[in-house]
Amino acid sequence: MFIDHIRILAKAGDGGDGVVAFRREKFVPRGGPDGGDGGAGGDVVLVVDNSTDNLRQYHYDPKLIAENGKNGAGTRKTGKSGKKIIGKVPPGTVIYRSNAVTINEAVDFERSDEGIDLEPIADLTEEGQEFVLCKGGEPGKGNWHFKTPTNRAPVEHTLGTPGDQGVFYLELRRIADAGLVGFPNAGKSTLLGKLSAAKPKVASYPFTTLQPMVGVVEFPGFRRCTVADIPGLIEGAHDNRGLGHEFLRHVTRCKMLLFVLDMAGSEGRDPVSDFEILRKEIKEYDEELARFPWKVIANKMDLEGSAENLEAFRNRFPKAEVLPISADLEEGLDDLKQMLDNEVGYRPGR
Repeated sequence: MFIDHIRILAKAGDGGDGVVAFRREKFVPRGGPDGGDGGAGGDVVLVVDNSTDNLRQYHYDPKLIAENGKNGAGTRKTGKSGKKIIGKVPPGTVIYRSNAVTINEAVDFERSDEGIDLEPIADLTEEGQEFVLCKGGEPGKGNWHFKTPTNRAPVEHTLGTPGDQGVFYLELRRIADAGLVGFPNAGKSTLLGKLSAAKPKVASYPFTTLQPMVGVVEFPGFRRCTVADIPGLIEGAHDNRGLGHEFLRHVTRCKMLLFVLDMAGSEGRDPVSDFEILRKEIKEYDEELARFPWKVIANKMDLEGSAENLEAFRNRFPKAEVLPISADLEEGLDDLKQMLDNEVGYRPGR
């Protein structure tokens, strides 16, 4: 099961209370106040872990609850601090704070519906990066803190403060250098499988790809880039039709977009119309995303009618950079790899 967005309830531990106590020993009848302080409440911390690739672990138990601090004791003994709880998230996780009070209030969550508002508070992208989601409560003070020259036996003390808590929305946005954008059955999964060692599911029916898959493309000189095969787009995706936001959230991380078109016009499709719809959906979802660098991958050039459709496409979009390929026959992939190396290739560690 692949989970790339989830609501969770997080609560940090409460601080322990300070206590009132007085030193009483056989030969020290008036030893004075010695009530100890409470312990601090545990924090709720999110940590980026490269070995985690989705948010599935929160599907069955969407709670992160840290331990409370212990109360203080006599002889100025400080209560034990509560243990923090650590939640692992994959790179590319965006954290939102919700105005919902409970998980149940957010079950039917939509960003603009049901009165549920979201505030982005963190964007976690680097291995080992930590974010304190909820801060533990402060410990209370024991009565020895309140001793003064005129008040030798204070009974004042303070209670620990409650830990932070709230409902949060975690959204995974896959990190890749280039994203394959296209309608179902355009050949994105086949292309990714030919370019990299990734093994996406390939079949002749729509929405074969139901989750983003990232492949690593290797170049000479120990260079590489990552390419994401994103679930197929349909018209109206910006309004969450079809896979909608399941697709669009992931391309916001890419450095460039590769529009994969079925240039043969299989299944009665029109490459010109498809490209216009794809560009429109990207712009409607995020105008900033529409300004990302992009190129057109003219796929299925081995099929009948593809050459004529390519000529018509170039006449309609003369400024578009088009790379004709046949992913199935592995034709044109060398030119595509060279372009990727030039545009987004890098050497790891540099």
